[in-house]
Amino acid sequence: MGITSRMIPTEDASARKREIEEKLKQEQETLSFIRENLEKSDQLTKGMVSILSSFERRLMQLENSIIPVHKQTENLQRLQENVDKTLSCLDHVISYYHVAKDTDRIIREGPSGRLDEYLACIARIQKAVEYFQDNNPDSPELNTVKARFEKGKELLEAEFRSLLTRYSKPVPPILILDAISVDEDIELQEEVVLEHLPEAVLQDIICISGWLVEYGRNQDFMNVYFQIRSSQLDRSIKGLKEHFRKNSASSGVLYSPAVQTKRKDTPTKKAPKRPVYIPGYDNDLRVKLHSDALNEKHGAAAGKDDVLDIEIDSYIHCISAFVKLAQSEYALLTEIIPEHHQKKTFDSLIQEALDNLMLEGDNIVSAARRAIMRHDYSAVLTIFPILRHLKMNKSEFDSTLQGTAASTKNKLPTLITSMETIGAKALEEFADSIKNDPDKEYNMPKDGTVHELTSNAILFLQQLLDFHETAGAMLASQVLGDTYNIPLDPRETSSASSSTSDFNKRLLSSYICKVLGNLQLNLLSKSKVYEDSALSAIFLHNNYNYILKSLEKSELIQLVTVTQRKAESSYRELIKQQIDIYQRSWLKVLEHLTDKNMPIFQPGAKLKDKERQVIKDKFKGFNDGLEELCKIQKGWAIPDKEQRDYIRQSQRKIVSDAYRAFLHRCANISFTKNPEKYHKYRPEEVEEMIEKLFDTSA
Repeated sequence: MGITSRMIPTEDASARKREIEEKLKQEQETLSFIRENLEKSDQLTKGMVSILSSFERRLMQLENSIIPVHKQTENLQRLQENVDKTLSCLDHVISYYHVAKDTDRIIREGPSGRLDEYLACIARIQKAVEYFQDNNPDSPELNTVKARFEKGKELLEAEFRSLLTRYSKPVPPILILDAISVDEDIELQEEVVLEHLPEAVLQDIICISGWLVEYGRNQDFMNVYFQIRSSQLDRSIKGLKEHFRKNSASSGVLYSPAVQTKRKDTPTKKAPKRPVYIPGYDNDLRVKLHSDALNEKHGAAAGKDDVLDIEIDSYIHCISAFVKLAQSEYALLTEIIPEHHQKKTFDSLIQEALDNLMLEGDNIVSAARRAIMRHDYSAVLTIFPILRHLKMNKSEFDSTLQGTAASTKNKLPTLITSMETIGAKALEEFADSIKNDPDKEYNMPKDGTVHELTSNAILFLQQLLDFHETAGAMLASQVLGDTYNIPLDPRETSSASSSTSDFNKRLLSSYICKVLGNLQLNLLSKSKVYEDSALSAIFLHNNYNYILKSLEKSELIQLVTVTQRKAESSYRELIKQQIDIYQRSWLKVLEHLTDKNMPIFQPGAKLKDKERQVIKDKFKGFNDGLEELCKIQKGWAIPDKEQRDYIRQSQRKIVSDAYRAFLHRCANISFTKNPEKYHKYRPEEVEEMIEKLFDTSA
């Protein structure tokens, strides 16, 4: 047991020793392997260092060889670039010497149809001019290219003129009428655009204009522009006028922008002149015959009036056309003419057309002045629609002419002032002519109807009513307030337009009242021409009634009552007074039916011869007076049926009642053996006779 125990540790130690020795051996082998590898690595490192050192030496040798070559190459490249630049500059300079030759054909052929190419050619010439001026101002080539440049500029100016002349056409009249017409049924209308030049042509003109301004140093093309466009503007207006005259003459229809009429394919018919209306004469044969006679007598004058109306309406259209065309011309001008020259060029452009319009307006004023000298005051009414239209469009006119010379701006106000002056003079002289119209017996109506002076005066006032605002302003412009006794309210002299309008309205009302007052005085004077006071009363009655009915049928009564509130009742009172005067003419008939000188007798008592004669005389006096009055008054006239019936009925009742009462008193009196000789008419027959008064056909 003991031996075994000692042997076991010895064997373990031996085994352990062998294990350690084996591990040591392995480690030594590993170490030896590492050492060998380290030695090999050192050898490789030394070899690499040797290679790198050799490579470095070779690189240094290469660099020392390449750098001089590189520098030499750079110098050569720089020299090459300088040579190229020199050659390029020489080519560029030499090209300037060939510009005149190279551009000769294009310049000679002109810019038409190839404006861009032509302008590029001009640019080359311009650069050549600049080169020679800067580098060789004494060279003959400078004169050559300068001449070529001037030639090119001249051809551009000629092309500018040619394009404007060739493509500038008068605006067609129909297009102008569409542009100035107003369709009240369409709230949003598409504005008519007036295209004066085709777009491509316009762009060429704008391009040429821009070049001439920037490089041409010449403003002559602006004169060319306004001369050509001015001619076309004037031709457009004249073409419209001619078209308007032909259209009006052939179709009898007129357009009237002054009253904002609408125009499509079918023009608006012109309103007929207001006729002289005499109440109750609508179906009276005498009036027809009288009218036919007047038409035959004044046919030529009527035709002349129609021509004048056409001229007036044509002028109104031309005024509107001028404004519209001038606006479109300015819009076109702003695209072509430099801004700082636009107003002056536009002023020159519109002068011819504007001067012609103003001259025509002056001619109208002169014609009105000559008419006044002939005491033809109705002719002056022709200026009223023109004046109204001018004043309606004055603000737009002024806006269109904004920036033009003062003399240009003042032309329209001067014309307006002339028209207002001549119009106010006509109104004043018309009022005086109504007052001073002579009392000519042969000119008085034999039947006591409405006098021509009355109908003419009312017609004049009615036509004046159509232009009441214009007429009121016309009177106010001539400071006629004192003439018509219109009180001036200090507030009205500085207040808004509404106050001015009210003042003008009162002024016109006072003028109308003055005319009516003068007419009344003249009629009263004329009525004294009649020897028969009853016919004089019928004459005044008819005229007063005609005046009143005419005032009531129109808006004149509203104007009159502005300053004469009781005008209507005053005329009714005058009419009643004349009826009363007329009825007095029957007193000499009715006096035979009164109890005056009537014998007093007892029923059944026998009358004396003298008493019977008194009754016979009363019957005879009544019969004769009735027959005489009916015969005379049957030829008198009361055109107004209502008034005629009233006077007949009133007179019939008065006479019939008195006659019946007289017959009743004489019913039981035996004053003659032949009662039918004296009792010629029954009361019904007397009434029938009175019913036939004022009736020439009875």
